[in-house]
Amino acid sequence: MDSILSTAQTWLTDFFDSETKKEIQDLIANDTEELKERFYKNLEFGTGGMRGIMGVGTNRINKYTLGKNTQGLSNYLKKSYPNEEIKVVIAYDCRHNSDSLARIVSEVFSANGIKVFLFSELRTTPELSFSVRHLNCHAGIVLTASHNPPEYNGYKVYWTDGGQIVPPQDGEIIAEIDSLSFEDIKFEPNDNLIQLIDKDVDEAFFNESVSKGSFGAKGKDDFKIVFTSLHGTSITAIPEVLKRAGYSNVTIIDEQAKPDGNFPTVESPNPEEPEALRIAIKKAEEIGADMVVGTDPDSDRLGIAVRNLEGEIELLNGNQTMVLMTKFLLDQYKKNGFKGNEFVATTIVSTPMVWQMARAYNVECKISLTGFKWIGEMIKDFSDSTFIGGGEESFGFMVGDFVRDKDAVTSTLLACEAASDAKANGSSFYKELIDCYVSFGFYKEHLVSLTKKGISGAEEIKQMLIDFKENPVESVQGSKVVWIEDYNTSIAKNVQTGEEKVIDLPKSNVLIYETEDGTRIAARPSGTEPKVKFYISTNAKLEKAADFKSVNSQLDSKIKGILSELNL
Repeated sequence: MDSILSTAQTWLTDFFDSETKKEIQDLIANDTEELKERFYKNLEFGTGGMRGIMGVGTNRINKYTLGKNTQGLSNYLKKSYPNEEIKVVIAYDCRHNSDSLARIVSEVFSANGIKVFLFSELRTTPELSFSVRHLNCHAGIVLTASHNPPEYNGYKVYWTDGGQIVPPQDGEIIAEIDSLSFEDIKFEPNDNLIQLIDKDVDEAFFNESVSKGSFGAKGKDDFKIVFTSLHGTSITAIPEVLKRAGYSNVTIIDEQAKPDGNFPTVESPNPEEPEALRIAIKKAEEIGADMVVGTDPDSDRLGIAVRNLEGEIELLNGNQTMVLMTKFLLDQYKKNGFKGNEFVATTIVSTPMVWQMARAYNVECKISLTGFKWIGEMIKDFSDSTFIGGGEESFGFMVGDFVRDKDAVTSTLLACEAASDAKANGSSFYKELIDCYVSFGFYKEHLVSLTKKGISGAEEIKQMLIDFKENPVESVQGSKVVWIEDYNTSIAKNVQTGEEKVIDLPKSNVLIYETEDGTRIAARPSGTEPKVKFYISTNAKLEKAADFKSVNSQLDSKIKGILSELNL
């Protein structure tokens, strides 16, 4: 506590504004526990950058923590490109203070002699990623906290290739930041170096999105879409992209169309959660729509709901949509003839079904750690190969390589192309999924996400992972564990034979069990939220589509049994 108090008192100097100092003095005098939460650590970069609750303190998002990060990044850019005019592009989402924080970040860059392209209004994260290369920038920043609650904001850093920063570069940038004091921040802007951007970049992004996401699908006039931006940024892009691609039958949920950082109509602006799409699904039932699409606040994730075999609207999970979009892309590439250097990508906690599908097409499937920064890195590392598309279970997908992060804009168009074409051919998005199960194996996944806030929560998450490792699971629903993959040690061990393999991925706090029947159970803490996540994947053979319901029921029962065994 003495250390925390000492750190807090450093924020009482004349460098800090009067409101900040007054709030800290009040905390010191009246709220020791809150003071601890705000100053017990510095916010860190995770799988999606830096994200946290807004407010005063080193463990909060504010002008000083973002200013220090920006100062460190400015220093790093100048060291990395000593003889160049350095340029960055900055975007921001609908969250509270995103616009003002984006302006502060721009001013710090400009105070360091760095040219800034600042979007004049809120824009999507995929457009920011696209803009880095489009404007020949050295880096990009987007102010967002993705689908976190309203009190959060964040700061994602992109590099010259348009992808998020990855090791060792992120560590080098963090070291630069940690070498600074807050008093080193240059807050005095050079307004001549800040240029507002909007429509010209929008046009380039829309054109590229339509080009990469369109495949001449049939039946567009007869395909009804309900779209909701969930109060976020996608309202600036998705309706226009769908219109340009020929989709005229689009109903927008008006009460969720206005950007609003309070997200007033939903408990959480997360399309992974059925409640978030409740209003859109109700509208789809009323008008007989074929598909519902909802996106998170910065428009990198998308949730899709379609009509199931009973004709009811059902929300698909991220693994299911990823499988269908990947299959559709593979079919389009197959029509034109594979060149032999193509690959798709997914992550270690996503469905193994993508691996099986890629194998069937004789296309390589590259596997990364969780987080799209790793998929973006693959594109850079394998520049002689052609990236078809890729995704992860958490409702993110990327089409081609013109954007280097999750892209709900182009993925929405791709999903509509696949579903519209299926309907025109007498099938449906849902039936196509069942056909995939018949062809590649019926894989069914389940996610358990446990939120543990604050100092005690961080310790609890840490202990849960230790327990999961030190008390290894021996069998799952009667199937013996064969492999234990420990990404912290980079070793995969066959517990039956003693064989060990090196995991050729960066170290990460992830542990995965795989059983004789192919069941996989993964545990990992979130890199951007106070959560620990358990990923369960089961599978069965589906001989024919007519057996879908019975096999689906069997897998549901198996998942319930696994949850019971693991006390989840």
